[in-house]
Amino acid sequence: MAELFDLFITFFKIGLFTFGGGYAMIPLIQEEVIKNQWLDSVETLVDFIAISESTPGPFAVNIATFIGYHEAGVIGALFATLGVVLPSFIIILLIARFFHHFQTNRYVKGFLKGVKPVIVGILATVALAFVLRSTIHTDIMHLPDWIVDVRALIIFAGLFIIYRVFNRLNPIYLILISAVFGLVAYGLF
Repeated sequence: MAELFDLFITFFKIGLFTFGGGYAMIPLIQEEVIKNQWLDSVETLVDFIAISESTPGPFAVNIATFIGYHEAGVIGALFATLGVVLPSFIIILLIARFFHHFQTNRYVKGFLKGVKPVIVGILATVALAFVLRSTIHTDIMHLPDWIVDVRALIIFAGLFIIYRVFNRLNPIYLILISAVFGLVAYGLF
């Protein structure tokens, strides 16, 4: 029961203190999951993030559900999901109740303007950290840790160029293109 309470409280805190959507909560999730030893490695967390992003539904709900299920089965998934959703639900109820007061409040406006740059910085840091983590590896042949997976960097650069050239191509197409690149780069060689 203590484990379920920990899942609920942890994801409640994550849901309460995350501004900017699911991706902005990745650093908090990483810190809490590693601290509580719910996952064995950061690579497992990256896999959970990939699965959460590729399944239907909100990212925050998906990642909480997967981690809760991994830790304590269906009941753990329920507690983690409830924990991450409840803060937003309560905040939306309060905002709906006092919407007219919030709409013109200069403190609320100032708060939101101050939070925006932090969210951009957090997202940029997370993106860079995951790109670097996924491209740096140690091979079976005992290569040093600093060896970079050039194929992953080429796929990343190629997708970035495609995204910019084709005027912000739909992410679904980018995922399909990256899957093809990955099959070619890793499946054939």
